[in-house]
Amino acid sequence: MCLLVYVRSLQCGFVNLDDAYYIEGNPLIKSLDGKALLKIFTEPHLAAWIPLTYVSFAIDYFFWGNNPVGYHLTNIMLHATNTMLVVLLADRLFKNGRGLKVDGKDVSAQGGYLYLAMLLLTGLLWGLHPMRVESVAWSSERKDVLNGLFTLASVFYYLRYVQKRALQSARGAAWCDYSISIFMFSLSLLSKQVSVVLPLMLLIIDWFPLVRIVKGRVVAILIEKLPYFVLSLMVTYITISLASNGNVMVAADTFPLYARFFVSGNAVFEYCRYLLYPVGIVPFFPIGDTISYSFMVKTAIVAAFTVYCVYVSRKLPFIGAIWLSFVLMLLPVLAFTQSAEDTLFASRYTYLASISPSIAAGTLLPIAYLTAEKMKQRAARILLPIVIVALIFGYAVLTLRLIKSWENSGTLWTRQIKILPLGRAYIYRGRYLYSIGDYRSALDDFTSAIISAQQFGRDDIFNIYVYHGETLQALGLHEEAVTDFTTAIKLSPYPEYYYLRGCALKSLGRIADAEDDFRRAGTHTGPIPWFPVKYK
Repeated sequence: MCLLVYVRSLQCGFVNLDDAYYIEGNPLIKSLDGKALLKIFTEPHLAAWIPLTYVSFAIDYFFWGNNPVGYHLTNIMLHATNTMLVVLLADRLFKNGRGLKVDGKDVSAQGGYLYLAMLLLTGLLWGLHPMRVESVAWSSERKDVLNGLFTLASVFYYLRYVQKRALQSARGAAWCDYSISIFMFSLSLLSKQVSVVLPLMLLIIDWFPLVRIVKGRVVAILIEKLPYFVLSLMVTYITISLASNGNVMVAADTFPLYARFFVSGNAVFEYCRYLLYPVGIVPFFPIGDTISYSFMVKTAIVAAFTVYCVYVSRKLPFIGAIWLSFVLMLLPVLAFTQSAEDTLFASRYTYLASISPSIAAGTLLPIAYLTAEKMKQRAARILLPIVIVALIFGYAVLTLRLIKSWENSGTLWTRQIKILPLGRAYIYRGRYLYSIGDYRSALDDFTSAIISAQQFGRDDIFNIYVYHGETLQALGLHEEAVTDFTTAIKLSPYPEYYYLRGCALKSLGRIADAEDDFRRAGTHTGPIPWFPVKYK
């Protein structure tokens, strides 16, 4: 079903959100020789170290070049495989642990269609949820699905290890699975560092449902996790170092701890809301200039619910395990480690975190069905599968609609503008419209972007004036283009801007002024990138 739904993304192209940096214009993936591989594994790119993701891109490039179909196909196959792994993990968690009991009956031990339906529902709720679209339909988010593959495989082999270690005759095979689990974990870290919290996740699984953390075994279990922690700490150090050197970490004085706390609380609340009601999902949700009162209220709700889950964990450990697993997997992408100054939250960040809520939601099926059976509510037993099918169908429809929005940069940013208009969305759509020759529409978008930048006092507004001027130049409005380029030069006199103004002046017949600008530009003749800071 995941393949059938996501096959629509094969019609999607690359978008002007990171795809040019990760794929189309990434020199690291253009070959798979020893020199290229050495660079991939030893040098950061875009202040990130994700060598295995780049290797996967390089393999795609070898077969497909810059044809986006191959990259989307790989993402689809990886996500479908991950959905299968979620089903297998749910099965092992129930069978290796305490199982799922309803009125004293162990549903997992009985097997049958009800148990199978529960497992399939878990996989479908996770795999077809609209919040997965960003990770699958966006080519650059290969790191999500690739990291997901190895993270899920690591947990799967860990559960095999636990099961075999309990059997005296299978101790040797158990250590083989343990080694594979560690190896898979290392591969997940080489794909994307979001899985650094996996050692803690395994401890939660040991607590419930495996019930391995008992008196006298705590030290042994911690030692068992030592290799995972060592790998996690090493990669965390590398990640922080690269982020610091690349100036992508947001400073504490710019984004203080109390603000990070409220932004994180708000993000967790919103993730829960979108899991339940996945409507209005877009790539960008900005934080804003101030922490609003609603952030504080949502954070208080999240904190209160967390305290409640911890409080009831003695009697109802599955509640604590599900909630802690959810929050723990979100921890690396919350504002405490913020690397994007204005990103509130993003649906792609829930790729791993939403697995535990999906498993929890899947368990509601046998609970509701057996309860209705006990109460002899025949109508409820008939209605239940209808509701579930309707839910899955609704998710599939929403997912298909979201996939369509990733068809190209125009459709992507049009959806963003329709739901949550942002200045950057007008910029990205304007650049796309300019690239396809729709200069009049591009000019309208750049005008809207300038108005937004003026309203919010953006320091990098000079870039937008240049884009606006380029578009005017393409429309033959050279005098107006000179005005825009002059404004940009006054704000930030990059040499490239002199070249653009020189071209406009030359078109007006002002040869002497044009030559003077060409002299100032020197060899800086374009293309014109986005400059993040003012020229000094």
